[in-house]
Amino acid sequence: MKRLTRRKAHENQTEHEAADQAGVRTCPECDSSTLTRSADESEISCEECGLILEEETIDRGPEWRAFNASERDSKSRVGAPTTQTMHDKGLTTSIDWKNQDAYGRSLSSEKRSQMNRLRKWQERIRTKDAGERNLQFALSETDRMASSLGVPRSIREVASVLYRRALEEDLIRGRSIEGVATSTLYAACRMEGIPRSLDEVAVVSRVDRMEIGRTYRYISKELGLEMEPVDPKKYVPRFCSELELSEEVQVKANEIIDTTAEKGMLSGKSPTGYAAAAIYASALLCNEKKTQNEVATVAQVTEVTIRNRYQEQLGAMGLPN
Repeated sequence: MKRLTRRKAHENQTEHEAADQAGVRTCPECDSSTLTRSADESEISCEECGLILEEETIDRGPEWRAFNASERDSKSRVGAPTTQTMHDKGLTTSIDWKNQDAYGRSLSSEKRSQMNRLRKWQERIRTKDAGERNLQFALSETDRMASSLGVPRSIREVASVLYRRALEEDLIRGRSIEGVATSTLYAACRMEGIPRSLDEVAVVSRVDRMEIGRTYRYISKELGLEMEPVDPKKYVPRFCSELELSEEVQVKANEIIDTTAEKGMLSGKSPTGYAAAAIYASALLCNEKKTQNEVATVAQVTEVTIRNRYQEQLGAMGLPN
């Protein structure tokens, strides 16, 4: 009997070791895999039988205590998170512009002159070579254009990563820094599902639309971005909001785009012009009339484009023009 018990215990131990090696941890008492870690991460226990598998005594938190947000901020010894939108990823130090010492007292004139010289040299040595100066200028341009376009910070991060990749693969040679920075921002907007048209990007850029498009095609091909065509429905909420149209118009515009796209009418058409025409047509159907000039101004397309597209769309749906 004792021999059988020993053999059974040995078999259980072997099974648990095999499970641990496979990455699946089980309870040695009841063979349950529902193991939970406590809120303070001090112990691991089994939900079925309550057995404590591990008990840690290491406190991984700070050695200081704070009772409100201001105390926590004042005692914290960490800086801002790293970011791709700065050429040094935000890891370098900077000298504060305030001419005060640690106790808040004003500095003497001699010390102020010294601090001004230190600030100047600190700014100079942040960029050690031409590559970093290139990156610093490009990322500042990307940040400026992203602010003008009103896109979220995630877009700026993606655009900065794309520009760093282009710089590493030497795709900038022979092209303007502004052109590559603008094309990576345009690509980031499309990748993150917040599209901006080439015309909108060209308005805030310092290069023309033709150069942006040419550089974008080159960058996307060399980096293997494999962009999908932009869905016109992604422009509808923004255009409707700027035109102050109702939710009913927005729903109807999406319905027009879906119905006509299934019939192959979207192929070869500009997404912004197609979305603008659908909005104009849906506004007519919902008795919230907007002029073609108003819709064209918001979408940055011509009135002729809207006039041609909306007639095609209504005709495809069997509705009178």
